[in-house]
Amino acid sequence: MDDLTDDDYRRLLEFRDGVRRYIHHLESQAGRLGITPAQHQILLAIRGHPEPKPPSIRELSTHLLLRHHSMVELVNRAEAAGLVRRDPDPDDHRVVRVTLTGLGTEKLHRLSASHMDELNRLIPRLRPLLEVELEDIEP
Repeated sequence: MDDLTDDDYRRLLEFRDGVRRYIHHLESQAGRLGITPAQHQILLAIRGHPEPKPPSIRELSTHLLLRHHSMVELVNRAEAAGLVRRDPDPDDHRVVRVTLTGLGTEKLHRLSASHMDELNRLIPRLRPLLEVELEDIEP
């Protein structure tokens, strides 16, 4: 796609602005509830984890794109704040599973409801920016 138009650049800017507004909304809402954006991310990664078992530290680091030792520190801080709990995996005691506490669940629910409202507001504005003819996209 070597021949980008002024309209292409406008759409890219509008899309980026929309994504940044959404992220700003996420971060400010987390702060209002007394947690950091990173703590919100870990809560969501735990609750949204698709496997039947709670996520391990390694699985959380994959979700958050963090190195293992950074994830351990984040879990330490979330645990100290009363948001998460560590439990040994019953099948493999070398693995630590991370679950939400009642406080973590409550804060995540409040944030998620607010974020869904924000997404519902933003999606109609962003959808037209994503409408691109498939033949215009080169692999």
